[in-house]
Amino acid sequence: MAKLARLSVPRRPNLRKPSKPDWLKPADGTEDVFEEMTLSEHLLELRSRIVRACFSIGGAFILGVIIAKPLLERIERDSNVDGGLDISGPTDTITIYFKVALYVAIGLAAPLILTQMLGFVAPGLTRKEKRIVYLSLPFVALMAVLGGSYGFFVAAPRALDFLSSFMTGNVFSWDPDGKEVINFYMTLMLGLALAFQIPIVMFILAKLNLVTPKKMASIRRYAMIIILIASAIITPSTDPINMAIVAIPLYLLYEFGIIVSRIFAKTPIAGTPVPAT
Repeated sequence: MAKLARLSVPRRPNLRKPSKPDWLKPADGTEDVFEEMTLSEHLLELRSRIVRACFSIGGAFILGVIIAKPLLERIERDSNVDGGLDISGPTDTITIYFKVALYVAIGLAAPLILTQMLGFVAPGLTRKEKRIVYLSLPFVALMAVLGGSYGFFVAAPRALDFLSSFMTGNVFSWDPDGKEVINFYMTLMLGLALAFQIPIVMFILAKLNLVTPKKMASIRRYAMIIILIASAIITPSTDPINMAIVAIPLYLLYEFGIIVSRIFAKTPIAGTPVPAT
């Protein structure tokens, strides 16, 4: 019986799967390795990050040009003005329009910009710090959107409604400048987008064992003072009604941050051994 000749089957090349980022790997007790870079390498890395961020803003600017018109129409309606927003110069119309488009582009590109910033500073963070920061990014974006939306749809219209009816008619004529109205909106939206990060910051501090939830709960009165000061800074007008529109949700977010920290950022009790991972 003739021997069957073996067919030589070519072996597939040993393709290695791309390794996971170090912050996704489980904690195995090994020390963190920090890659050292020269000054020129840092500058080249910074330049590439800035270029990518600028390209992301440029791409989002196209969409911002489309969205700017309906946003301006909504602002004009909520400002309680007759005949459109007032302008002081012949170029204000196009300047304000593209200014709003640029603000929209920066807001849309903010997640990519933040990613580039974290990518630049990440080599200096430990594995635990990277894991906490990167896993918090989706919630940072969500809270920023909620804060900006609250400023655009709730805080700014309510504030302008109050201001437009305060001693107007006999004493004052309500005819605000278009640039000032846009700055009013942008100040509230940006301030609230940043202020809405309170629960995220509290969670990170608790997760890193820097501040315990119990300590956060014990300094409520001081936190309320800081919130009132921040509300006065965020709100262009310092009347109590507009300050309350900003301060009340911020204090509720502080209480929410305490709850989140107690549930998801449990810290070991002093004197108890930490379980091995």
